[in-house]
Amino acid sequence: MSLNLPTESASSNPLTCRQGPPPSRQLRVIPLGGTGEFGKNTMALEYGLDLILVDCGQKFPEEEMYGVDMVIPDFEYVLDNLERLRALILTHGHEDHIGAVPYLIRQIPERRLPIYGSRLTLALVLEKLREMQLVECAELIVVEGGDKIGLGDFEVEFIAVSHSVPMAMALLIHLPIGQVIHTGDYKFELNDGDPPELAPFARAGDTGQVLLLMADSTNINREGFSPSEPMIHDGLAPVVAAAPRTVIVAMFSSSLHRVQTVLDLAQEVGRQVAICGFSLERNFSIATELGLLRYPDWLVLPLGELIHLPPGKRMILTTGTQGEPMSALSRLALNSFKGYTLQVEDLVIMSSRIIPGNEKAIYRMIDHFYRHGAKVVTERDAFVHGSGHAYRGEMRRMLQLVRPRYFMPIHGELRQLIQHRDLAMDGGIDFDRIFIIENGEQLNVGEGRAWRDATDWAGQVLVDGKLLDGLEEVILRDRKHLAEDGILTVILVIDRKTQQILAGPDFVSRGFVVMDDNEELIQACKSLVVRTYEECDKESREEWEVVKVAVRKALRKYLRDRVDRYPVILPVVVEI
Repeated sequence: MSLNLPTESASSNPLTCRQGPPPSRQLRVIPLGGTGEFGKNTMALEYGLDLILVDCGQKFPEEEMYGVDMVIPDFEYVLDNLERLRALILTHGHEDHIGAVPYLIRQIPERRLPIYGSRLTLALVLEKLREMQLVECAELIVVEGGDKIGLGDFEVEFIAVSHSVPMAMALLIHLPIGQVIHTGDYKFELNDGDPPELAPFARAGDTGQVLLLMADSTNINREGFSPSEPMIHDGLAPVVAAAPRTVIVAMFSSSLHRVQTVLDLAQEVGRQVAICGFSLERNFSIATELGLLRYPDWLVLPLGELIHLPPGKRMILTTGTQGEPMSALSRLALNSFKGYTLQVEDLVIMSSRIIPGNEKAIYRMIDHFYRHGAKVVTERDAFVHGSGHAYRGEMRRMLQLVRPRYFMPIHGELRQLIQHRDLAMDGGIDFDRIFIIENGEQLNVGEGRAWRDATDWAGQVLVDGKLLDGLEEVILRDRKHLAEDGILTVILVIDRKTQQILAGPDFVSRGFVVMDDNEELIQACKSLVVRTYEECDKESREEWEVVKVAVRKALRKYLRDRVDRYPVILPVVVEI
């Protein structure tokens, strides 16, 4: 795979040229997603005549969003201010931070928007742009920790941080009125003393110029410090060593540190590995080409070769830990995965977090594994997963290092933002200098004060496949209606000349009732349709839409009174 990413240093790019009146000395922070919710992380920052975007993510659809593939931000505010948009800056390569990039670029193909990120982050974005044939519509510019770029009045300094995906970045943004820190998703590897990544935050804090800190709140309910990857290795080792047959390790496709841990462990215990699942195979190939994964050539085999090894020598790496219906792991659980059939005493290790809201699908999938005689280990059973997000100990450390004038928790639902606020207050930050900003609000920060305003710029778009315009709410309501009450089609064949019924009415039920078990109900519906048609006057019968409305109205009232059901009713009139 050829990545063809730019190699020039981002710090050499000139400042973006601007024209117009002098800018106001006020920062506007506008979350388009990611505050008061999990996922969809997208932040607009505006100062004077300049606008930048930080991240551009998606989130999983809610259970009631029938048929929706993903949820992305509404970019209306960005599109309305496109002439002032200087760049999109990506902190790391997780879907909740980069998943909506192609959908933004599709709306501004002629803009050729500059996108800044680490080499891995942009490689993942590049694949998304290729899938939607948008490679030429964006300018991908690689940055590394320590680089600085000028974007109008914004000077953005990149800080390398630890996370579950390599090459993650925090942002130190220099403005005429002070400095702003956006942590992105981060953790501190504190097991062997202070890591080097603390130094840039400490230097910023020592200047006394940090105007605003925006910090990840995901793990505010976890006390202490996040575990390091070597600790996860030590937790996985005994679980794998005790497995008598094939070991299947499932994880997020972007958790490349975990992939390396599992590869190292497989080599230690003498197992060979197959990589399964489209997204994991793609990311594995990208990371290998970038030199982020290290393993001997003999270790990784195609699945078709791996299955010829003794069961105790096999390991499969795959994705689908959230119970996604068409994922490799779900198909393995149902024994419908081409190339491997689950066996008794196979071991499935789910090396990932159970995301709130996905429990039902996950445990349903786990039940299928047990039904086939396999064993399943999750993070609740053994130490097989560690988060890439800071725990409370690291959050305290961040606040102590940076010492911001104002603080805004981000990346979490409301209860987590509030708990992060309380943590900051315990650390000495005054209540009136902490702002809980949800989607639909904005934070204004000047030289002497900060305040919030309401906005109408934080909608969402429901994406079905690759449709650009998203789904209208009426379509979602129709899908919900169909899912709950089904559909009833009534067919009438009418003589064009005499307007008499030649055949029918016939009924087709999908998701409403079983026809053979409800003959009395269906016969009553047929009689009602005939009676309704005969009650239409001659002129009305010449307008089939009028007939359809009358039939639909009569059936809806009858079914409501008779069985308290509300199927979608589709009358069909055929003229002969």
